[in-house]
Amino acid sequence: MSLIDPALLALIAAVSFGAAMVATKIGLRDMPAAAGASVSIPATTVLFWCLAPLLFDGGGWNGEAAVVFAAIGLFFPALVTLLIFESNRRMGPTVASTVSSTTPLFAVAGALVFLGETLSPPVAAGILAVILGVIALTGSGSGGPRHWPLWVLIIPLGAAAFRGSAQAAIKPGLALWPDPFAAALIGYTVSSAAILLAAYGLHRRRPLVYRARALPWFALAGSFNGFAVLVMYAALGRGEVTIVSPIVASYPVFTFLIGALVLRDERLTARVAFGVALTVAGVLVMAAR
Repeated sequence: MSLIDPALLALIAAVSFGAAMVATKIGLRDMPAAAGASVSIPATTVLFWCLAPLLFDGGGWNGEAAVVFAAIGLFFPALVTLLIFESNRRMGPTVASTVSSTTPLFAVAGALVFLGETLSPPVAAGILAVILGVIALTGSGSGGPRHWPLWVLIIPLGAAAFRGSAQAAIKPGLALWPDPFAAALIGYTVSSAAILLAAYGLHRRRPLVYRARALPWFALAGSFNGFAVLVMYAALGRGEVTIVSPIVASYPVFTFLIGALVLRDERLTARVAFGVALTVAGVLVMAAR
């Protein structure tokens, strides 16, 4: 993986995130989102620990980096997942996904301010193209009335901010301990503890519903997400946040394409075609920087 270009790694992560969304969509047919999150993240953590004897290299241990990885695990993917689920519940998936597509803005801002990265005009154009493409892809264009208060925008914006911050914050940790698997293992372990505690709190207020036929889909979604995070960390360890984050943010394109092939419930419209073309163009511009 160390020989692969960071832009290509970011694209692989986007494909895997897109596949995870499709698997999640199937699982949500039979099980609530909160229950699904309490399955997918711990399942991925168990998978990582099973792979640890093969992939974990303790020789590069760095305590400061481990603290960074653990701190990120408190909000990514655990808190981000809960915020996304809550925004979907309050606003619907279309609007929530559109607002969440601002993730690269937070990631790039953090990279510019705290990591000293620079933003060239082609990369800036590519970031804008990806964001506009994702908005075009996920926007309903229905013009229907808004049935939620404006303050609810804070929820998906918070998810985007935390996700973008995680992408920028992981860089110093990877500089101290350049091991993407260690970063994912530690982060997911902390996230599992956080998500299980949150699930326990929800269970005390209202029972979570688990369905046997949905469990494999959430476990599969967790595997795709875990692989995506691992590959994304590998890309961030070798490349700049200003390149990696916008390419990863193109995952709704792959969600649409995979969903169209697997679920056959997506329809290619002029708006969707424009969104896909714009996003792909933005990725190509950044990959060829």
